[in-house]
Amino acid sequence: MTSASPQSGEADMRTQIPEDVLDLVQRWLGLRLERDTAAYGNTGTTAGFRSDAGTWVRLQRRSVFSMNGQSWTGAECASVLQGVAKPELLRSVRWRDDDREAVWRADEMTLVDSAVISPNGSVTADPQLPDAWWSGLATSLAALSRHETERVGMRQEHVTRRIREVFGDGIETTIDEWRTAHADLHWGNLTAPTCHLLDWEDWGSGPRGLDAATLWGFSLGVPSLADRIQHEFSDELQSRSGTIAMLLFCANALRAATRTGRSMPFTEPARTAASGLMTQLDQ
Repeated sequence: MTSASPQSGEADMRTQIPEDVLDLVQRWLGLRLERDTAAYGNTGTTAGFRSDAGTWVRLQRRSVFSMNGQSWTGAECASVLQGVAKPELLRSVRWRDDDREAVWRADEMTLVDSAVISPNGSVTADPQLPDAWWSGLATSLAALSRHETERVGMRQEHVTRRIREVFGDGIETTIDEWRTAHADLHWGNLTAPTCHLLDWEDWGSGPRGLDAATLWGFSLGVPSLADRIQHEFSDELQSRSGTIAMLLFCANALRAATRTGRSMPFTEPARTAASGLMTQLDQ
């Protein structure tokens, strides 16, 4: 699930980015940030800017008390991926900010001109994507799935805990097929008209079908779009692991609604879909 709040202990960059931090980024990378192009991550811990060098600079901040090595090195590790449509990492700078008890990193990447499809991750209308877009996404996900990595996008323990927390202990949640996945594939991390996959903090091994299941879940508010995803990725989603991954999305959606008291476009459709998925898993 995407979140509208900063992570615990983190300052929200949507409110303010210290000028001295931006000055350091510009000096160390030898470019000028175009401030009016700023785009912010849903958690408030990332910001991105076009540069006068025709590139994109992504700025991250983490508290020294909440560093996560996997997410911190995601873009760096993803630079070895082949056959996946994504921004290419050019160079980066990282430094510790003792005054703010923070660590910063700025990654300069190739610029993707296509726009993000939905900044908040979910959709309420069909984006009317052409067949070539769907083919491009399938090609990227297939290439990614074949990449061998020691990174972990999702563990069995997480799958089991989340599903049983919402739907009880009577569901067999053991994943029997694992693939390399983006592990955060929503409409805020995909672009159009050209399909690129953005934000590689979480990628690693996960259940087969995880990416397709996540995108399906964020599309449930538009039934025709959710159906299109099930058609395009039928082999993945009809596998047992893909079915469990869809149920996991439903569990996360209902858990988030309970915790926040807010429904999203996919919340009630997820509740309905979960019943059928549990029936499939019982067979």
